[in-house]
Amino acid sequence: MARTSTGIDIGAGSAIALCGQYKGNTFHVTDFNARGNPSLGSSAAEGDTSWLLSGWKELAQGFKPVAARVGLTGRDVNVRYTRVPRVPDWQLRNLMRFEVSEIGDQSGTEVASDFNLLPELPEVEGEDVVLLAMAREGLLDDHLEGLDLTGGNLDSFSPSAIALYNAWTHFGVVEDETVLLANIGHDNIDVVIARGPDLLFARNLSGGSRLFDQALAQRFNVGPAQAEKLKLKYASLRSGAAHPTPNHEKASRAIMGAAGQILSLLQSAILFCKSQVKISGLKVDRVMLCGGGAALDGLPQYISGGMGVTVELFDAFRMVETDKLDAASADLLEEFKLEAVVALGLATMGSDSGAYSLEILPASLAKKRAFWGETIWLIAAALLAVCYLGFKTVHLADELDRVNSENAGLQSRLSRETRIHREAEQLIEENESLRVLASQLQWVAGLGEQGARAMSQLDNSLPGDFWVSELTSEWTFDPELGVERNSERPMLMVRGMIRPGTDSPSRQFQEMTRALREALVGDGKSGGRMKESIDRDQFSLDLCLFGPPPPAADDGEGDAEGEEY
Repeated sequence: MARTSTGIDIGAGSAIALCGQYKGNTFHVTDFNARGNPSLGSSAAEGDTSWLLSGWKELAQGFKPVAARVGLTGRDVNVRYTRVPRVPDWQLRNLMRFEVSEIGDQSGTEVASDFNLLPELPEVEGEDVVLLAMAREGLLDDHLEGLDLTGGNLDSFSPSAIALYNAWTHFGVVEDETVLLANIGHDNIDVVIARGPDLLFARNLSGGSRLFDQALAQRFNVGPAQAEKLKLKYASLRSGAAHPTPNHEKASRAIMGAAGQILSLLQSAILFCKSQVKISGLKVDRVMLCGGGAALDGLPQYISGGMGVTVELFDAFRMVETDKLDAASADLLEEFKLEAVVALGLATMGSDSGAYSLEILPASLAKKRAFWGETIWLIAAALLAVCYLGFKTVHLADELDRVNSENAGLQSRLSRETRIHREAEQLIEENESLRVLASQLQWVAGLGEQGARAMSQLDNSLPGDFWVSELTSEWTFDPELGVERNSERPMLMVRGMIRPGTDSPSRQFQEMTRALREALVGDGKSGGRMKESIDRDQFSLDLCLFGPPPPAADDGEGDAEGEEY
């Protein structure tokens, strides 16, 4: 049975929770909650995570999350790529543990991590590319504090970029091309580059739709909340679009610089992928956008013009079942479907055991799960092993006596079966010799009997002006007489002459062959067949009385074939 999982994506602009199961090659949504984050209208200082708790408080008003898979993004999340020799899993875990420890020592903070291998890349020979994701323990603690407000339980944390990749591979139109996916949030952009179904690059970048709000706030001299409203009401990036009011033109011009920054971030992600994964010839064929920032009017067209490729909005919910949602939740999902893509990917990762996944856990929770998931089972296994060995020692002594007794019986049976097998092989050899001898006898007897019967009948039926010029008997085949290759039979070939001036030679020939057919071939059911021909003063007869009998047929077909003879 599919596992129920909840994907949770808390951002500065919105808080999304989506619950359901992945089964039957699609995701079935059972609960959905989306709230605007009240912190959107405030200016937060760097390092201030009050917006995080604010988003969790909004989600606490909805359903209780089950097996929550929480998305991570922002400055406190670090995704790295490392090329390593192809080594056993235990050795790879040690290498990654050492690297995480080294990074934690350098930064002076505790970090939690997980890693996974990228799919094998044809450009990289003899090595694996490891995707290593790390998150500050303090960030995880803040999320756990917020999760407690909802009454839910944690499955794990995962980078939002990995969730975006899973949403694409499960619910996108995946073709043989290289696609850049970008989830444009308020403060961050989650970027994924995939070649076909294979992940090449995943990363979160600082910068998002807040850049547009800041540009509008500065241009119109308003606060962040008012700037957000102006963006939605007036701003557009459509090239050559007519501006119905001065405010439309003023707002659209104000966000051009911010749009250029977004474009530069996406272009830099491609360059960073080339350097990190060492694919110098990488070329993106298509760009898919999601997230709240992607809803800005004209943004796909603007990025398409800057990157020279097709840019579309990623609607992941075309392939998702939402029948179990009530009408209000379904309408809410339709309103927030661009923002909910990451939450969908997170829930899919938690429900589909075959999904590409990274599972980051706080150190305390990781130790607890390791104990209950590994150590306790090792202790139980050791106790069971001791009990089992004691039982097995006693049991095997009796079993050995029984096996020895069975072995003696089987040895006797083997000797008997070997003797029977040897005798059977001798009989097979004798049968083969007899078959060859029988075939030779059939050849001799067949040639003699067939020739004698044919000569006797010719003596009675041959017209006076006809005579036999050549008579040949061979062991051969003739498909016209029903004798195929590799199934040769004795055949008699008669060649004759007709005296010139003979009266009605064709009629006399037909009478002769009719008499021969009736006397020698009969109805043909015994395998006898004959073919004849006449040409002016020559005639020929080919006869086989020992051919294979015709195959069984229906009455009607049998009658028709009988007339042929």
